[in-house]
Amino acid sequence: MIQRKQTLYLLLALIITVICLCLPVATLVPQGMGVDMPMYNLWVVDANGGHQFSVWVLFAILLVTCPLALMAIFLFKNRKAQIKLCVVNILFMLCWYSVYAFHAINLGDKLHASFQMEFAAGLPFFALIFYFLALRGVRADEALIKSMDRIR
Repeated sequence: MIQRKQTLYLLLALIITVICLCLPVATLVPQGMGVDMPMYNLWVVDANGGHQFSVWVLFAILLVTCPLALMAIFLFKNRKAQIKLCVVNILFMLCWYSVYAFHAINLGDKLHASFQMEFAAGLPFFALIFYFLALRGVRADEALIKSMDRIR
């Protein structure tokens, strides 16, 4: 199971996703005077230290991809299911970026602040790359198995 390269790719994508869940993905810098407001995947910390849960969708998307990646790792004998799970995770990562862009546009206007990306906002892109590499590896294994069946 762990010897296959796609398992390592899936594990790296899972680790990167969990790290992204814990780190701030953006900072909202108010125009004029004010305190910078960090935006996590689950909430935005406002100037008073309270939490605004308007960005919870980002957290939900990443939270759904974690068990799917674990399932893909442990379904190493069922390559077709692994392929489907990799494709679903790729779609979820693309969806995360579309929701992130939506919040970047709307929160900046709503809170009268400029939107600055943080390092963690790029982590889902690396997870997307690892899911794509895992998908290619699983497809290569599937093609190898089909070619071996033709030889028999």
